Amino acid sequence: MPDASPDTSTAVLEPRTAEVRRTTGETDVTVRLALDPGDGGGPAPGTDCDTGVGFFDHMLDAFARHGGFALAVRCDGDLETGDHHTVEDVGIALGQALGQALGEKDYVARYGHACVPMDEALARAAVDLSGRFYLAFEADFSRERTGDLSTEMTRHFWRSVAEHAGLTLHLDLLKGDNAHHQVEALFKAGARALRAATRRDPDGDRTPSTKGVL
Repeated sequence: MPDASPDTSTAVLEPRTAEVRRTTGETDVTVRLALDPGDGGGPAPGTDCDTGVGFFDHMLDAFARHGGFALAVRCDGDLETGDHHTVEDVGIALGQALGQALGEKDYVARYGHACVPMDEALARAAVDLSGRFYLAFEADFSRERTGDLSTEMTRHFWRSVAEHAGLTLHLDLLKGDNAHHQVEALFKAGARALRAATRRDPDGDRTPSTKGVL
């Protein structure tokens, strides 16, 4: 009789990478993303980013390092009109790259959460790789700018990422009075939640959903 025992072999997981080019009349953005750099998917976790907005580059570096990702971003934007188009379009391209790299989302944890302190500031993030876009964002920043980044663009960046990657994302600034710390805690919390959600278990469920698809 044939052996009817279930297949318990461990799945072979390929490195997840993506490259996105987005060109408009306002910006020219290229994003290269590797979700599994330690598995041969790219350079060591970290970034090589140049958007023309120095504090935003600092936040992208924090995003990659705390997410455990390798990320390269180039943006030539119309900064003479402000930082809005640059931050928005980088967020869109990064969301598209994240969605492409995740692919069918085989063996992912799906859910992730993190609570990150930065001195007096405290931020909380929770994410579901649901394929359904939703953003709940609660933050009152202590000033309108930190460095050359408009603090209001923090929400806009995460909305762009979540919408174009198909994420359900909750981000809350729980406390803090220094705008630099407030923004950075939110970026780090979001990255660490994504790190947990995108982690794969080759011995786990291929699709963590009762629908059979994410």
